[in-house]
Amino acid sequence: MKLLTFLAVFSFACCGALAADKPVDVSKLPPPAAKKDLTYDKDIKPLLEKSCIKCHGPEKPKSKYRVDSREALIKGGESEEAAVVPGNSAKSRIIHFSADLVEDMEMPPLDKREKYPPLTKDQIGLLRAWIDQGAK
Repeated sequence: MKLLTFLAVFSFACCGALAADKPVDVSKLPPPAAKKDLTYDKDIKPLLEKSCIKCHGPEKPKSKYRVDSREALIKGGESEEAAVVPGNSAKSRIIHFSADLVEDMEMPPLDKREKYPPLTKDQIGLLRAWIDQGAK
């Protein structure tokens, strides 16, 4: 049984890593919002609390990725690759996954969207603007 569990986890981790490494067509991204002086606490955390925090909060975060603090959001999860590249939203994995640009890595997952709504294009644009402004 332990071997089956290990294989399932290993398989999922490998598939996730491979999916995350596929080329991303950033031309499909919504544009960054024009709003200035964005902060995590004031502008970003409220967005993430609606769609992301249940699976990526302090209690058993999926893929060891938490979004309940600015530092954790930027750091990323078990892939050990930063989810946010401050100053460059087009290279930030959280943007790729939230905008459904990486097959099998859509966030929230497609089968959970009835319960956890995806970010809208405007919300992704706000997240992009925050990242482009330095992710403060």
